[in-house]
Amino acid sequence: MFKYTALCVALFAPLSVYAATDEDSRAVREQIQQLKESDEQRITQMEQRLQQAESNSRNAEAQQTSHSVANSESSFNPAIALILSGTYGQLQQDAAIPVTGFAMSPPNNTGFTKGFSLGESELGIAANIDPQFRGVTTFSLAAAGGVSVENGFVQTSALENGFNLKFGRYFSGLGYLNEQHSHTWDFADQPLVYRVLWNNQLGEDGVQLKWLAPTDMFVEIGGELGRGLDFPGTNNQKNGSGAEVLFAHVGDDIGIENSWRAGASLHETKRENAVSTGVPDLLNTAGGVSDSFSGDSNTAGLDFVWKYSPNGNIRERYLKLQGEYFHRTESGLLTYDFTAPGVIPVGKNITDSYAVTQSGWYLQSVYQFMPNWRTGLRYDQLDSGIASVGATIANRVISNYAFNPSRITWMADYNPSEFTRIRLQLAHDNSRQGLPDNQLFLQYIVTMGAHGAHQY
Repeated sequence: MFKYTALCVALFAPLSVYAATDEDSRAVREQIQQLKESDEQRITQMEQRLQQAESNSRNAEAQQTSHSVANSESSFNPAIALILSGTYGQLQQDAAIPVTGFAMSPPNNTGFTKGFSLGESELGIAANIDPQFRGVTTFSLAAAGGVSVENGFVQTSALENGFNLKFGRYFSGLGYLNEQHSHTWDFADQPLVYRVLWNNQLGEDGVQLKWLAPTDMFVEIGGELGRGLDFPGTNNQKNGSGAEVLFAHVGDDIGIENSWRAGASLHETKRENAVSTGVPDLLNTAGGVSDSFSGDSNTAGLDFVWKYSPNGNIRERYLKLQGEYFHRTESGLLTYDFTAPGVIPVGKNITDSYAVTQSGWYLQSVYQFMPNWRTGLRYDQLDSGIASVGATIANRVISNYAFNPSRITWMADYNPSEFTRIRLQLAHDNSRQGLPDNQLFLQYIVTMGAHGAHQY
């Protein structure tokens, strides 16, 4: 019996092993087949995704090529704005009479006349050129005819570490009001100090570099190298720069209702044969004489702005207080022209030393007391200084006018939208000695087209 059992075990044991082996083999083959099918499915999906990606890439390249061709021809679409303004002036004195004590300044550039007049119109064009640069151009359309380039500059948009570069023609960054275009002024005209020291506004051909600090408080530092295009510079053709500017501004918010900004500026330039016609002299020459000045002109300035709005809602109500002070020193040579008619002896000029320190300031406040309505008050004053004049011309040139020009101005304006402003302005102008002037102005300003945000 034992032998029979052992024989059965010996005969059937291999068969059970073989059976187990076949089942394992089948299981392995099935797993292999599943893996093959799964891999083939994944490969098919990947091939389809690759084909789709290649198709999308071809479409994108075709679309980009189409856009490039279109951009190069007609699809470049800059922002365009046209600003129109006009004024009615009721004056007691001729607006062209210069401010007393600033004879070497340009003619009295008030920007207005008696009666109805079309003010300066502006045509502005601005656009991003590419990811690195932005371009801005403003054409000034004079009421009497003629077109000039007021601004025309390229500005970087991709410099790192807070730097920004501007080159071309621009309004200088000195002070507070200087960079603002006339249609954004809170009054119909500039303060007296801007009129006599900057001929209303300092423009420059050159390069400007600004740095904005990476701080919670607003900190901005900038510098400019320019041609010396506008007064007090002299627009001469020469190598190098004719004027330099440094400025710095700081500011911050106080809660949600208050904000402020303060700044300081320095401007240096040289004046060469800067002629001023009709300069009054001690000899009382009819029509004055024609003097010319050559020398250094250095100006320092301070500016401050504070704004308050209840609950931070500037659309309803706000109050703005601002002021600026400028201090200019000029020193060089003054040529007294004896060639003017009626002056004896004829044909002889005298040149001698000349130096003077002059200054001016203004303080103004604007209050929006309800939506769309504002009112404002401004006071400005000048100090013509006492000139130091060489001995050979001391008895001919007025060195001390003993008069401080001043003016007080009130305005109210209605702004139905950000594109329209209608203004009434009254002023008592005491800037011409012995010629007080009560002035009334009605002004409209309208903007058509794109309208960018105004500066702080």
